[in-house]
Amino acid sequence: MTKLGLSTDELLSTTRAVRKRLDFERPVPESVLRECVELAVQAPTASNMQTWHFVFVTERRKIEAIAELYRRGFEAYVRGPTLADRATEGGRSAGGGFAGHDRAWAAQQRRVVDSAIYLAENMHRSPVLLIPCVATRSERPTDVVAEGGSVIQAAWSFMLAARERGLGTCWTTLHLAHERDAAEILDIPYDKVRQFALIPVAYTIGNDFKPANRGGIEDVISWNRWSR
Repeated sequence: MTKLGLSTDELLSTTRAVRKRLDFERPVPESVLRECVELAVQAPTASNMQTWHFVFVTERRKIEAIAELYRRGFEAYVRGPTLADRATEGGRSAGGGFAGHDRAWAAQQRRVVDSAIYLAENMHRSPVLLIPCVATRSERPTDVVAEGGSVIQAAWSFMLAARERGLGTCWTTLHLAHERDAAEILDIPYDKVRQFALIPVAYTIGNDFKPANRGGIEDVISWNRWSR
């Protein structure tokens, strides 16, 4: 499998949430997905117990059904007071970063909103959807944090491995408003398994992704006490 040859720093700083640049026409071989999972299983996991599980969706009928749930979740999301909406209307939200860069940040947020709309309208065209799950529905905060931490780290390792292989991904969660419906479509035992995300996977149109404008690190650091 051809790799991009990115350095560790390049990989970490350019693994973007890809939406508009997903190539929906190019198939993704199962062998490439398996390579990425081989790396994902090396991610840190709570108590060395891999209770997480990846569900890949490649059948067109099921992709379209899951994408419809995402679209419904997205429609409800955009009607609410989202951060991106607030950014386009009045700059930073309370407590947000990017001091002195409100206009640039608002413009960036408008681009994010535009690309999010595009993904919602085109999710059904994805060659692959990935749903990371954990084999528990415990509501105990310690369980949710431990299991969630494990599956998120595994999924992120998958996304990094995908980027190195020329694939784009985007972590989304809006289909979870209809999680039970998704479980029925995919035969996931809803009472025993919790879904954590919905990730489209596709080759990217070009590979020239750049670091995002996140503002200065001082906006996200405190020393010894909360000081934001």
